[in-house]
Amino acid sequence: MLALLYDIHGNLVALEEVLKDAEAAGADAYLLGGDFGSWSPWPRETIERLRELPNTTWIRGNGERWLREPPTDRPDVMAAFAERDSGLGTDEGLLYSLQAQFEQDGLLYVHGSPLSDVESFPPEPGDDDERMLNGVRDKTVVFGHSHQQFRRPGPNGTTLINPGSAGMPLDGDVRAAFALRGDGGEFELRRVEYDVERAAQDWERVGGTFATSAAQRIRRGSD
Repeated sequence: MLALLYDIHGNLVALEEVLKDAEAAGADAYLLGGDFGSWSPWPRETIERLRELPNTTWIRGNGERWLREPPTDRPDVMAAFAERDSGLGTDEGLLYSLQAQFEQDGLLYVHGSPLSDVESFPPEPGDDDERMLNGVRDKTVVFGHSHQQFRRPGPNGTTLINPGSAGMPLDGDVRAAFALRGDGGEFELRRVEYDVERAAQDWERVGGTFATSAAQRIRRGSD
């Protein structure tokens, strides 16, 4: 049983509940889909907790790439970065060096899309779907980045699955989101309740523009 965890964003309160639920369901392996803990209330604690898990596969999100390739075309992000460091210390280089994609058993795991870690498929089919597939055909593509949990058919024989965000959902549901993949290849999208207010308050204690925005997102389950 494989648990798929994306976009944790250092929400250790939510992560612990997700892991309890995954373990109770029989998870014995983990696919960690990026955006783990940088610039959060619990950056190193989140990484350390994930390292305790058995049989893990890690892929890099834009948050890890930005540790060494800051998005100079995003002045809002650059301003937030200037307020505080990632909190990851010497783990920055290791996380930046993670693989951007992982493929196994006809499934392709990416952070945003096969094209980019900052472009992600929307819940409804769109004109950009084929462009973001970047030539991928006849596969199941598992991705995150948008923090919206859904599953739908894509073009060119693809199936698109977003497990949702384990730490900062943006699909209108404040519960932590993740997915399970069983031995038979079936996927189950799951939601888990956690102490949302505690997590939001811890973000607020971090202070700064991004932390304030993150606290609001956690409380609302949306932007």
